[in-house]
Amino acid sequence: MAFSMNSGGGLGSRRRHTSPALSEINVTPFVDVVLVLLIIFMLTAHVMEFGIEVDVPKTKFTKTDAPDLPVVTITKEGLIKLNTDAVNINSLASVIKQKYPKAKGVYVRADKETIWDPIAQVTAELGAAGLPVNMVTQPEDSSSKGRR
Repeated sequence: MAFSMNSGGGLGSRRRHTSPALSEINVTPFVDVVLVLLIIFMLTAHVMEFGIEVDVPKTKFTKTDAPDLPVVTITKEGLIKLNTDAVNINSLASVIKQKYPKAKGVYVRADKETIWDPIAQVTAELGAAGLPVNMVTQPEDSSSKGRR
């Protein structure tokens, strides 16, 4: 923006002086906007972190008829049990199909100190019979105190 300067002479003796263009950026409005945004974010940050609090209703309904699932347990000695009954590995698939005709899968639970051979044999036997095998594990953060 150019400014004209009026010298103190008469009416006809005006001299035009042009000042050089301002090359500096005025950062004051920028700083004002940044500070306002900072205040807004500081006020709303805790809302974004915690979200909306909702008190959900509590119910006392419990399912009383849990389905009986086929769980094959392998002890660290290599003993194979179907739920609580000891079973021979050669008749394992036929016993499962007889006792659990609607079973969608068989859960295999083995002790962590069991050698791999019985686990592999049970998995292969169940796979050959066409039964889906699900391995039972326990997450580290919810491990029971008695298993350590």
